[in-house]
Amino acid sequence: MNVGNLFYATATGEVDRGGVRLNSTVAQLTSIGAYVANESRNSVGLLDVTKGALGMVPDLPGVIRHAPGLILRRPKAEATIGSVFDGLVAKHPERPFVRFEGTSITYGEANRQINRYAAFFGKNGVGVGDVVGVLAKNKPQTLLVMLAAVKLGAIAGMLNYNQRGQVLSHSLGILDATVLVVDPDAAEALDSIEKSEVPEVTVDFAELDSQSEGLSEENPSVTAGLPASTKAFYIFTSGTTGMPKASIMSHYRWMTSMDGIGGMGVRLRHSDTMYSALPLYHNNALTVALSSVLASGACLAIGKSFSASKFWDDIILNRATAFCYIGELCRYLMAQPEKSTDRSHGVNIIVGNGMRSEIWDGFTKRFGIERVVEFYGASELNLAFINVFNLTKTAGFCPLPFKIVEYDAETGDPKRNAKDRLTKVPKGGTGLLISEISDRVPFDGYTDEDASNKKIIKDAFKSGDRWFNSGDLVRDLGMHHIAFVDRLGDTFRWKGENVATTEVEAELGGVDAIDHCVVYGVEVPDTDGKAGMAAVTVREGQELDPKALGKQLYDSLPAYAVPLFIRVVSELEQTSTFKNRKVELRDEGFGDVGEDKLYVLKGSADGYVEFYDEYPQDVAAAKVPRG
Repeated sequence: MNVGNLFYATATGEVDRGGVRLNSTVAQLTSIGAYVANESRNSVGLLDVTKGALGMVPDLPGVIRHAPGLILRRPKAEATIGSVFDGLVAKHPERPFVRFEGTSITYGEANRQINRYAAFFGKNGVGVGDVVGVLAKNKPQTLLVMLAAVKLGAIAGMLNYNQRGQVLSHSLGILDATVLVVDPDAAEALDSIEKSEVPEVTVDFAELDSQSEGLSEENPSVTAGLPASTKAFYIFTSGTTGMPKASIMSHYRWMTSMDGIGGMGVRLRHSDTMYSALPLYHNNALTVALSSVLASGACLAIGKSFSASKFWDDIILNRATAFCYIGELCRYLMAQPEKSTDRSHGVNIIVGNGMRSEIWDGFTKRFGIERVVEFYGASELNLAFINVFNLTKTAGFCPLPFKIVEYDAETGDPKRNAKDRLTKVPKGGTGLLISEISDRVPFDGYTDEDASNKKIIKDAFKSGDRWFNSGDLVRDLGMHHIAFVDRLGDTFRWKGENVATTEVEAELGGVDAIDHCVVYGVEVPDTDGKAGMAAVTVREGQELDPKALGKQLYDSLPAYAVPLFIRVVSELEQTSTFKNRKVELRDEGFGDVGEDKLYVLKGSADGYVEFYDEYPQDVAAAKVPRG
C-alpha cells in the first residue's frame, strides 16, 4: 500500500475501492512498525503516516465531506467562493462569521451587506471578469467588499496598502479596475500618485455604505452559475525588489485550498474561530485562513495588524481557537518574554508556512499547540503540500503530480541530461521542485503572460509535457512528503558546494546575541562562486563576540557554509509579510556598508576579526580562512 492509498482510506473510510476498512489497514501497518522505525529523522515513514491517519479519525466526517471536492472537482464545475458562502448563510445565518476587536458579525448580517455592495458594483458597470480594486487595511469591510466582488464573478484586486508612487501606479495599471474601494486609513497612498491614475469610480468605506443603502439584499443571480475556473483575486507578490507581479487566484484553486488545507488539514469545527493578523491582500489570510473557516462554517477573527507583544491578548479578546501564521511571526512570538498569556488562550491548531525546524518543538511546547498544519505553496503555484498527518518539521504531503529534479546551481535552471530530459533526485536528495500542469491541475499564472511563460518547463520528461518551475529547493522525505530547503535564488555555490541560506540563518538565529539575520552570497574578486555574507542585528543590551561566533558556526556548519562576512546593521528592512529585503544588501556586498561594522572570517582558531583592505585578496590567494 502506498501513501496515496492511505490518504484515500483516511478520507473515505476505505483503503481502496474494494472496501477494506481503515481500522484493519491500520492494524496491518502497525505490524510492520519495526521496519519503518529505522527511518531517519530526515525522512517520513509508513509508521509516521499511520499514526497521523489515526489522529484524523475523530475528524473523519469533515474529511469525508471534503475529499470528493479535492479528488473529483474540475475547473468547469459550478462551485465558487460565493456559492459556498451562500450555502452557509442559508443553513446557519445566526452563526458568527467575522469578528474584529471582539465584536462579531453573523453570516446573515454579513451577507446582506455583501449583497448591497454587489448591487452597488453592478450599478457601476462591474460584471463577470471586471476588477474591483481594494486598497484597505485589515477590517471586516475589506473582507465583505472582496466577497461582494467575487459573488458577481468579478476579480478582487487586493492592493498592498504599503505601496507608493511608481509601484502603486504600476499595480493600479495592472488592475485597470472598474471600481476602486479605499479604506480611509489607507487613502494616504493615493496622494503619492496622479489623480488621473485613479479609477473614476473610487469610493471609501463610508461612501460605499451610503451609496449602497437601500439596494437589493438578495444574492446575485449570477453567483450560482459561475464555473470554478472564474478568476477570483489578483494577489500581488510582495517582492524584495523591482515591480510586483499580480498572480491570479481562481475560484478553483481557492476551492482546492478549502478542501485540502481547510477540510482535510486544519479541520476546524463550526464552533472554532480562526485568527489572522496577516494582511488581507496576502494569500495566507485571504485563501488559507478564510477557506479553512468556510470549510466548516466557523468564524474568522481579523487582527488589525500583527503585534508580537499584544498577539495573545488579541487572540484571547477574539476567543480564537486557531491562528494563521508565517514563519517569522512565530519567531517573533518566541522572542517575547514569557508571560501568563502564553498558555491562557484557547488556541490548539495553527496553520501556515515557514515554521523553522529549530523552533518547532519549542514553540508548540511553550504555547500549548497540539497541531501545526504547516503547508508549502505560493500565490502562483498550482499545488500545495499540507501537513495533514501532524508530523513535525515537514512542509507536508501532496497527492498531486510533482517531481524533485536536478538543477544548475549557477543559473537556477533545471538540468537537462544527455537525452535533453530532466532527472529526478533520489529519495533523501535535494532538488528543484516542479509540478505538472494539466487540465486537472491548471496553472493560473500571472497577469503578465511573459512572466507566466518563464515559469513553465516544456518537454521535461516526454515531448509535450508542461511543468511549473517553483524556483524552490526541497528535500524528498519520502511518502509524498517534502521539507523546504531554500529559494533557489537565495542558494549560492562556494568551494564547489551549494550553501542553503536557510541553514546558515538557522544557526545564526541560535546565537544568543543575534536578534535577526539574513544570509546571502557575494562575489569576491578572482574567486569562483559566491562567498557567504550575513547581515545581523544585535539584541539590546548584548554584545557580539566575533571570536566566539566563529567557533560556534564552525561547530555547527560545514566549513564551506560558514559566512566570510558579518555585517552588523541597526535594523533589517522587511516587506509587510515579513520577507527580508536581501537584494539591496546583496548588491551592496562588503564594499558598500557605510558606517556599519563589518567582520571577516579569519579561521576556526581566530573566528571573526574586523575587516581589513587586503582580506578579499587573501581569500583569493587561499590564505584565509584557515580551518
